[in-house]
Amino acid sequence: MSLVGAAHPNKTYAQLTLERLVATKERLVCDAEVLQEILHRYAAIERREVIGPAIQALLGVIDEVFPIEREDVLRAAAIVSGRERQSARDALHLAVMERYGVKTIFSFDGDYDRWPGGWNGFRGFERTWGWIGRWSLGRWRGAF
Repeated sequence: MSLVGAAHPNKTYAQLTLERLVATKERLVCDAEVLQEILHRYAAIERREVIGPAIQALLGVIDEVFPIEREDVLRAAAIVSGRERQSARDALHLAVMERYGVKTIFSFDGDYDRWPGGWNGFRGFERTWGWIGRWSLGRWRGAF
């Protein structure tokens, strides 16, 4: 949302980082919850006219949208019930990232830092940047 929304302290950094990732042909992915977050936010602030352009902007730079499956919701429930107190949305992103083996998250959300052991301690996640609004874009490494 930092990319498509109003002026924000992280907007320029988010734009430059995303441009670099696209230029280097990094594989960018997100889950369906990211799209729902765009719908929710812009509907809540009565900016419905920007929902379509915001979603198209996201879909224009990512390579794949991962679905939310039953197992992701169950894993997210376990994460939310844990002592780290992740939000439901963050827990769902973590569950999907875990299932698909996403290694890096592009997010300014410091709540992910509460995940046990930090990024290197959770199945190889690395926190290499700060947040792109609520767009938790992941970056693949390895097979792709």
